[in-house]
Amino acid sequence: MTDLSREIVGLERSALDRWIAFDPQGYPDISAPEVTYFDPMRDKRIDGLEALQAVVEPIQQFKGTITEPRYEMIDPKVQQHGDVALLTYNLTNYGRISGGAEAVLARWNSTEVCARTGETWKLVHSHRSYTKPDLKPRNP
Repeated sequence: MTDLSREIVGLERSALDRWIAFDPQGYPDISAPEVTYFDPMRDKRIDGLEALQAVVEPIQQFKGTITEPRYEMIDPKVQQHGDVALLTYNLTNYGRISGGAEAVLARWNSTEVCARTGETWKLVHSHRSYTKPDLKPRNP
């Protein structure tokens, strides 16, 4: 793994480590003011740091409902194009709900775009989608 790959993956892991512990501030902390985000649970793109902050804040409400949360970052790949770095990986979230057995809570396809300003990398775009979602037909 290159130094850049370690840096970008480390940046992402810093946010994921906080997210999995129900601390939503990890992603806003690594994001640029103009960050954009596509979330599979929303109809529209989220534009800007303030909007992202409002969207991730409710994650705190799940603290205590899921115990022993953990994640697995699978096959991260970083591609650099000048002052832009693209990180793609698969993410699996695990945890115990209501004291039950550990279960897979979600599987994600993850894309993160970071831009370098001086010596600092900031998240400028994030895109999550479910891995092999169970799509149900919509009623007209």
